[in-house]
Amino acid sequence: MQRFFVEPYQVQEEEHRITLTGPDLNHMKNVLRMRIGEDVWISDGSEKEYHCTIEEFQEDSAVLHILYAQESQYELPSRIYLFQGLPKGDKMELIIQKAVELGVYEIVPVATKRAVVKLDPKKEEKKRLRWQSIAESAAKQAGRALIPQIATCISFEKALRMCNGLDAALIPYEKAEGMQHARDQVRALHGKHSIGIFIGPEGGFEESEIEAARAAGAIPITLGHRILRTETAGLTMLSILMF
Repeated sequence: MQRFFVEPYQVQEEEHRITLTGPDLNHMKNVLRMRIGEDVWISDGSEKEYHCTIEEFQEDSAVLHILYAQESQYELPSRIYLFQGLPKGDKMELIIQKAVELGVYEIVPVATKRAVVKLDPKKEEKKRLRWQSIAESAAKQAGRALIPQIATCISFEKALRMCNGLDAALIPYEKAEGMQHARDQVRALHGKHSIGIFIGPEGGFEESEIEAARAAGAIPITLGHRILRTETAGLTMLSILMF
């Protein structure tokens, strides 16, 4: 069943009605060629989702009748924040797409000391909007109940300050203790509501960044004997936590 996203103000729950507008309306009418009477899922970014039927097409909107609402069953019990060191090329697009499929709550691009990429301030917002569009498409494909947000790129220091507000944080690092320590730290995340994952760019983190992360409460862990690429490490962590 197709899923569409709306803003909360578009949901009139007492009237059992949702109004769909914008690009999703065009996608519904002209791309998918959906018809009156067909069923859809609607998410408004909250923990609730709506099973609806298409009631009417108007010139600039579609009126959907709410059949019933339910708590979303498609989101992870923990909100996972991926603090991703800026990678080269178009790797960020792949990371965003797959991280959204795996259940990430928010992705925060981070400028680290070894990051080769330096975002042009004049083009940064355009880039972020492109990344947000990829996140939205991935969320729809994966049947997510919400669209993970792609934050504005921040410094590593600001990322660590964000970490202070989370229940726990892990930072994969090739010099961290062995696998048993990593297993213990992952098991300790059970029941945590908010978890941060710090992933370095090509070349990884500098020792000073690891020490700063440790001081901020992030725990270094190993992901095994092999060195993983930046586009692999975060997805590996998300897969472990999802499982």
